[in-house]
Amino acid sequence: MKILVLNAGSSSQKSCLYEITGETIPSIAPQALWFAKVDWTHHQGFAEIEVKTVAGGMLQKEVSASSRSAVISDLLDTLTQGSTKVINDFSEIDVVGHRIVHGGRDYRQSVIITEEVKQAISQLSSLAPAHNPANLEGIEAIEQVLGSVKQVAVFDTAFHSQIPDAAAIYPGSYDWVEQGIRRYGFHGISHQYCAQRAASILGKDLNEVRLITCHLGNGCSLAAIQNGHSIDTTMGFTPLDGLMMGSRSGAVDPGILIHLLRQPGYTVEKLDNLLNKESGLLGISGESGDVRGVMQAISQGKERAQLAWDIYVHRLRSYIGAMLASLGGLDALVFTAGVGENSAEIRQAACESFAFLGLKLDLEKNIRKPVDMDIATPDSKVRVLVIHTQEDWAIGCECWRLLQH
Repeated sequence: MKILVLNAGSSSQKSCLYEITGETIPSIAPQALWFAKVDWTHHQGFAEIEVKTVAGGMLQKEVSASSRSAVISDLLDTLTQGSTKVINDFSEIDVVGHRIVHGGRDYRQSVIITEEVKQAISQLSSLAPAHNPANLEGIEAIEQVLGSVKQVAVFDTAFHSQIPDAAAIYPGSYDWVEQGIRRYGFHGISHQYCAQRAASILGKDLNEVRLITCHLGNGCSLAAIQNGHSIDTTMGFTPLDGLMMGSRSGAVDPGILIHLLRQPGYTVEKLDNLLNKESGLLGISGESGDVRGVMQAISQGKERAQLAWDIYVHRLRSYIGAMLASLGGLDALVFTAGVGENSAEIRQAACESFAFLGLKLDLEKNIRKPVDMDIATPDSKVRVLVIHTQEDWAIGCECWRLLQH
């Protein structure tokens, strides 16, 4: 079975073509036959496409970004043409899987995409405005290029759908509950994959381990995982809640927002832009929303960058503590995504506060760019894992499972 995966975001899109042969899913992700990335921010009016194949084919080109569907069409052409050709015809593709950020309360598992599903994704765009519209455009672009091929929606919120009401319901009016205003959580595809991979690395049954998975990238969230399920998480009704992020504020006192909206010139739109695009590491440091950029500014003696780092670490430690309380203990702390996988400094800073648990980080292993390995010392009472998240493969696996039924 050939499975095309589109993982669309607001500023970039990753795409993979996998082939699953045989009657079972491989326990370890195979290398994609074809991998492509679109950068919509290359420069105004243009998108940059990069393509690599398992056979060594490579392509990099710039195309007009007049429409997402046109760019995706150009992207898909590289599957059947030139040095990046891996299939003879689009008819070889059996299914296309999409990461959908917000599934609301009605979508608690992956589904075959229908018109009804598309309408739901569109209606939920107000809760994930930077993501759901892009996800929907990807679905419609595939319809234009590949016609009636089956498409699957894999929801980022699904893994968190079993969070207990005590953790999911906000202490506002009960009318909120009836309106579907509750903690949904996000990065669920990544958290679920990393939990399964962590159990495999530890050589234990997933149902027997208590995990805190730290998805730290431009967007950041934690999940407390017990009996194979997410029982608590830091993102909430929208992806804005919880940890400090690259340009998102994370949790703030709601009274601040009321105060600001009462000020002259403050609109809902201005506040939305402030919280999502001008806050977090970028807003505090004034330098960068990227941990690497903040670290560079710190080395230049910039005090605001140091403050941004200190806040980021403080809130990360604080929320790990909250997840720890929900679990009542911890077997492994897992780091993943761009920052979690690549920043030894963040991992060390996070772990230092949990020495009281008997957690001991092996500092040499921590700085060796670890991938899918335990970086705790042999005598540590808590394992510390660095796992390369593979959302695209997880989406592909969901497609395979759905088509088997």
